[in-house]
Amino acid sequence: YENHVLPHLINCACSSSAIMKLREKVVPLAYGNVLEVGMGSGVNLALYKPANVNMIWGLEPSIGMRKKAQKNIASSAIRVEWLSLPGEQIPMDDNSVDSIVLTYTLCTIPDWRAAMKQMHRVLKVDGKIFFCEHGQAPDQSVVKWQDRANGLWSSAFGGCNLNRPVIENIKVSGFTIDWHESKYISGMPKFVSYISVGVASKASLSNASLSKASL
Repeated sequence: YENHVLPHLINCACSSSAIMKLREKVVPLAYGNVLEVGMGSGVNLALYKPANVNMIWGLEPSIGMRKKAQKNIASSAIRVEWLSLPGEQIPMDDNSVDSIVLTYTLCTIPDWRAAMKQMHRVLKVDGKIFFCEHGQAPDQSVVKWQDRANGLWSSAFGGCNLNRPVIENIKVSGFTIDWHESKYISGMPKFVSYISVGVASKASLSNASLSKASL
């Protein structure tokens, strides 16, 4: 299931036309040596601007997803190097990447705090995070259903969580939000369709800020 069925389901869900339009708002902004955390099947590769990107480090622990990405990598004009460890263990030097791309990834990483700390470590001082993530809705009536469904949803969809507050979690991890927009995607159930798209800059990381994380 994890290596054959699940990668297909996730790829279909995360590459719909509505979701691709949101990816298009941030992925083309990536530059330099890029780290894409949770590269999945490589659907973002066609959105990068080759003139602005030296290479992409694709962090993806799923064997099934890496296999599914082979076609997209083969047709990409940008060199891709796989990193197979999870986001909590990014095997890269401090201050070694210019920009980080996060698309529908923070929902799934088991220890998102550790993963964000690793991203902060490897990102250069003037680096940027470009993100497109689904998460906790602003309406309590929707949050109630997100909380109720989260356990079953997570079990069925590879550890994906419905109720993580995306903007708050990025802020408390040592990043400043440069801009963002958050909205429900029309035509999809609200409990799975609240998406936040934006750009964040690296800021000073403090234990005090990390302690404020709520999830």
